[in-house]
Amino acid sequence: MKTGSINVTSENIFPVIKKFLYSDHEIFLRELVSNAVDATQKLKTLARAGEYQGSTDGLKVSVSIDPEAGTLTVSDNGIGMTAEEIDKYINQIAFSGATEFLEKYKNDGASIIGHFGLGFYSAFMVAKKVEIVSKSYKDAPATRWSCEGNTEFTMDDAERTENGTDIILWLDDENKANFSLKSTIEGLLKKYCKYLPVPVVFGKKTEWKDGKEVDTDEDNQINEVSPLWTRQPSDLKDEDYLNFYHDLYPMAPDPLFWIHLNVDYPFNLTGVLYFPKIENNEFRRDRIQLYCNQVFVTDQVEGVVPEFMMLLHGVIDSPDIPLNVSRSYLQSDQNVKKISGYITKKVADRLLEIFNEDRQKYEEKWDDLKIFIQYGMLSEDKFYDKAINFALIKNTEGNYYTAEEYRKLVEGNQTDKDGQLCYLYTDDKVAQYSYIEAARQKGYDVIETGGQLDTPWMNQQEQKQEKCHFSRIDADTLNNLIKKADQKKVEFSEGERRANNTLFQSQIPDTCGADGKKVEWTVDFQAMEENDKPVMVSQNEWMRRMKEMNHLQGGGMSFYGQMPDQYTLIVNTEAPTVKKIFDAAKSALNAELSPLATEISDKEAQIKPLEEEKYKAKAGEFPQDKDSLLDSLRKDVEGLKAKEKEAVGKYAVTDVTLRQLIDLALLEGGMLRGEALAKFIKRSQELL
Repeated sequence: MKTGSINVTSENIFPVIKKFLYSDHEIFLRELVSNAVDATQKLKTLARAGEYQGSTDGLKVSVSIDPEAGTLTVSDNGIGMTAEEIDKYINQIAFSGATEFLEKYKNDGASIIGHFGLGFYSAFMVAKKVEIVSKSYKDAPATRWSCEGNTEFTMDDAERTENGTDIILWLDDENKANFSLKSTIEGLLKKYCKYLPVPVVFGKKTEWKDGKEVDTDEDNQINEVSPLWTRQPSDLKDEDYLNFYHDLYPMAPDPLFWIHLNVDYPFNLTGVLYFPKIENNEFRRDRIQLYCNQVFVTDQVEGVVPEFMMLLHGVIDSPDIPLNVSRSYLQSDQNVKKISGYITKKVADRLLEIFNEDRQKYEEKWDDLKIFIQYGMLSEDKFYDKAINFALIKNTEGNYYTAEEYRKLVEGNQTDKDGQLCYLYTDDKVAQYSYIEAARQKGYDVIETGGQLDTPWMNQQEQKQEKCHFSRIDADTLNNLIKKADQKKVEFSEGERRANNTLFQSQIPDTCGADGKKVEWTVDFQAMEENDKPVMVSQNEWMRRMKEMNHLQGGGMSFYGQMPDQYTLIVNTEAPTVKKIFDAAKSALNAELSPLATEISDKEAQIKPLEEEKYKAKAGEFPQDKDSLLDSLRKDVEGLKAKEKEAVGKYAVTDVTLRQLIDLALLEGGMLRGEALAKFIKRSQELL
């Protein structure tokens, strides 16, 4: 019998292991099972090298619990250890046997998992005592090693006839209740060991017999030793990929596409990534599982997978992704960046292949696929350069085009007099139907948008493409959106402009934006064609996009989020109905407004030179009497304009046609609601 002290640099190593080495205590089971798998893989490696002559059939890892004794045991029939090896690899913490073994058998040791020599000691996170019973494949007696979570250990001979190792944990009081439960252990094995390359057995399979669940003679194997990503794509069918997907995500609908990753240079990487069908805009960023030699590591894969691909589902397996000593967290280095770049390239190349191989099928899935592609284009320049060839634009006719195809389609008709190409779009083709129809009548094509990332994507396109801009179909009149020639000017005197502005402004009801915020209105008079709409509602394209970006980004653009919705009531001065409204108002108000307009004009003529003189004067040098006169004239003008506005407002209330035109424009823009809508309906019935 041998006794001694474990060779560590600090007596506090065990408290460190218990509290800080691993992010979750449950990982101890993954580490112990992984070590057991290593033991079997090493035996296979020795057999291939001719250094082990026995059979490697039936290699497996077994996990068992004894709730009454409070023990958990992990057993394997692998390479085993001699007393000298236990002394070397167990009693010297962080001296990894896997590292030494890999160096010796580096040409045939790729399946060895362990690298750090600390995995075994994770057992002390949950155990008050740990025992090893091991017999080496070499001709040496079995050895028992025991430690109670301090730096003291004992070693002596043990009874074991077959090569392999048992790790026996006496669970401490804090963890006994949880880790001696069958359901807990089975759940952890399925989480961490579901795809290990060696059979992992936990008890026996059960069946119902005589009204109760009883054990059968068949081992309850937890894992699939040859998961789909380890096999060659040529050996797999669509059904295999779908079955594997539903094994990973049982309740999810079928994915859109999948991409099988398989590379062995300049690093090792395998896996399958799926493009999921997003339902109800529910995005999960923890659906890619990272494995290391088929051992589950984490589903937090930031850094390994590019940001935009965090929306994908699936599995990535690589022994070359550097982990910290607990195999729980990724370490950032050049390998990680290379792997991330490769995944980006592989996904982009495969999507282009799918697009070229079966464009119709690709188009059928585009509406679901679009958010992934746009996200990638917005976040990765290298992906953008490839994706621009398979990112699609859908028009209101339901046809799909690449960016280059669509530009060729519309540039002949939708390029304005200054050489700017205008892409017209709608984010609600039902609500904006009349605007779309007006565009069609002019031979224009309209893009259908409405996706979550369409606004930032359009911003990007305006930056990437030369001389182009996107405008929502109701952002202005078509003649202004695509200016083919200089527009005819509206001929109003200042007095007429003020009166006509008040005429329409005063009759706009107190409407609210979609988010319940106050709406600010301006009135814009434009000389359009006689048969164009007499009145329409528009919203500034740039301001609306900024508010949409604010909504998308949360508080990142809060300045725009605080601003009220701003709309313009566009009045067509050439429309016959509008001309009648102007003429009727002028006839009814001329006697009252004409002298007010004259007096306003005279006083403003007096104000102008005084303002110029005050602007040029140095501080304190503008005469007091002139300053008082200027204030008086300004107040007079304000009072006169107020009288003018009051007179026009009183008249406007009496003009039923005026209010009806405004309400029709608001109704078309989806902005007539509540009391205003009720009054419109009543007024329409009376007019009929």
